[in-house]
Amino acid sequence: MLEPLHSHRLSRRAALRTLAASAVAAPVVFGAATPAAAATPLWHPNPATDGLKAFEGIEADRGNLHPDRDYVVVEDDHYRFNIWADDRDTTGGGDRQRTESKGMVQGGTTLKMHDGETWTISYEMYMPSSLHGTSKFTHIFQTKTPETNGGPWVTLDLGRSGSKELLRARAYANSGSPDIASTDLAPLRNKWITIEWTLTPGAKGKGAFTVRNGTGSGAPVAAQGSMSNVNMPDQGDYVRPKWGIYRSVESASSDILNTYLLFRNYSATRK
Repeated sequence: MLEPLHSHRLSRRAALRTLAASAVAAPVVFGAATPAAAATPLWHPNPATDGLKAFEGIEADRGNLHPDRDYVVVEDDHYRFNIWADDRDTTGGGDRQRTESKGMVQGGTTLKMHDGETWTISYEMYMPSSLHGTSKFTHIFQTKTPETNGGPWVTLDLGRSGSKELLRARAYANSGSPDIASTDLAPLRNKWITIEWTLTPGAKGKGAFTVRNGTGSGAPVAAQGSMSNVNMPDQGDYVRPKWGIYRSVESASSDILNTYLLFRNYSATRK
């Protein structure tokens, strides 16, 4: 099992430019593959060669409070997003923390999702036991409009109701932030799982979500759903996806632990 925070850290400078895998091992999965897309992906970053250039940028420790920490690094075939319980973001007056990547970049070109376009974004994700559902917000995926800072529009959240923890795909900007799909979080931890979004931005857009409890097209579906009239406008700019851990620290301290999140096999296609 992976340790929550590895001791073989890269320097901050190396972490931001790394094109090679570190020596820390990830869970070994044989024959794992994301289901083939119907079209050649516009975005299909290789961590070992693209490194963090696969994203428009990284948002972590923006107040430079912990310059010795490595927040987003490449490990072998995947990206690792670290967060510490005492991290604080520069927004929210000290009530939140953030380790996120933003945007999709392929070959130096930023891919942008516009109103009326339909995008399918898939990836594999590994959540450890130390990453908890919380009573306040914890987003591990969100979509926003950069120019206006609009959103979050659609999110993937780790929620909690009493002792029950949930993985929730949500139309977050709609009234009541309804679930597009949701399922128990516990069975999805400590393994690679597959996430797929189909998103059509617009003031009355569409969103669909599938999570598979495993990898490959034969992995069982843990939750699936779709929704129309999803509020997800580009507002004259574009809609940008973000990945990582963005959470309130106003939840129970027992749920705000040093932890991490892993991603691999990113893919994005546009119809």
